[in-house]
Amino acid sequence: MENELTVVVGDEEELKATGLLKLIEKEVDQAYINQLQSIPVNQEMISQIGDDFRIIYTPLHGTGNIPVRKALDAIGFKQVQVVKEQEMPDSNFSTVTSPNPEEHDAFELAIQYGERYEADILLGTDPDTDRVGVAVRNLQKNFEVLTGNQIGAILLHYLITEKKKKNALPVNATVLKTIVTSEIGRDIAAAHGLETIDTLTGFKFIGEKIKEFEETKEKSFLFGYEESYGYLIGDFVRDKDAVQACLLIVEVAAYYKILGMTLYEGLLSVYEQYGYYQEALESITLKGKDGVQQIQSIMSNFRGNPPENLAGNRIICIEDYKAGTRSAAEDGVIESMDLPKSNVLKYKLEDGSWFCLRPSGTEPKIKFYFGVKAENLIAGQEKLKELKKAVMERVERKVLEF
Repeated sequence: MENELTVVVGDEEELKATGLLKLIEKEVDQAYINQLQSIPVNQEMISQIGDDFRIIYTPLHGTGNIPVRKALDAIGFKQVQVVKEQEMPDSNFSTVTSPNPEEHDAFELAIQYGERYEADILLGTDPDTDRVGVAVRNLQKNFEVLTGNQIGAILLHYLITEKKKKNALPVNATVLKTIVTSEIGRDIAAAHGLETIDTLTGFKFIGEKIKEFEETKEKSFLFGYEESYGYLIGDFVRDKDAVQACLLIVEVAAYYKILGMTLYEGLLSVYEQYGYYQEALESITLKGKDGVQQIQSIMSNFRGNPPENLAGNRIICIEDYKAGTRSAAEDGVIESMDLPKSNVLKYKLEDGSWFCLRPSGTEPKIKFYFGVKAENLIAGQEKLKELKKAVMERVERKVLEF
């Protein structure tokens, strides 16, 4: 077909009459809400505090307004205040620079509401309601936007520990996360005897694993997440789902409130138990033909001439997702990885730190992911700073060669 605009458009009423056009009715919405009843771990606890737990929610002019509020109400959270200025759909997203719940600026109005209504938690979903951001009071009593890795860690810890108390963990329960997501999830799962499986970046790969689990019956899905604020608890959905995530996030925050703690203090208790993990993301945009070549050169340099030491630590393992290999630096043993091929490199250091290089598939951009583990927050921040500096200095030297 040379011009798709010449396709004859059918009559709407005729298409409905013949069954070729069928509108999604309320029955589908209700079926989804019914499935969401399976998300809470401790409904009894929610019933105790749901009338008093104060939530500020912003859909950021997107699609989440009705489903998120309806779902929270259905499980018993009655004190939900919506940010009125951002309640209705607005394709210009006129109240924010970017409707991105990862960013503090997107929570500016929600924070004002949070102060006014003395809220326990602030939630913000992106326009299509598959990602959710969270802001809670930190130790200085100011609202702080948590990272995607932090949210994932505290959700996973709660899911495992509370389900274990109720003997509700599925047989061979398994955690799924992407290769650029924090390693704290693996440590949390391992501490409770559970396996964590890494997938490539993109939630479709987590969905594929869930399908594989269903077919083989060898493992059971417990939780899937990625550092970019995507979470999945119930496998009746096969993509990241912010509505599900909102329910569990609020439940976890309510749990800590009953204990006399904020969600932030709950996060610190998770760090205290498993280690203080810190992560960061850097990206470089290199436009034009030269930019493409520069990105290729950076990847070729790290792949062909990998560093042996960085930030005072030896590289002990290199994962090349394009070659599909994992190589140990110490003995040179190379093993294959059972993942689709992708132009990504990941380096693991002897102190548990790691970094990853991943060119964008849609933009003239290359992303650098970093992760460290330390005995406290300050030490973690310093280790992260040193690792980023060491990697980015090497990258910048390569860019300057052009």
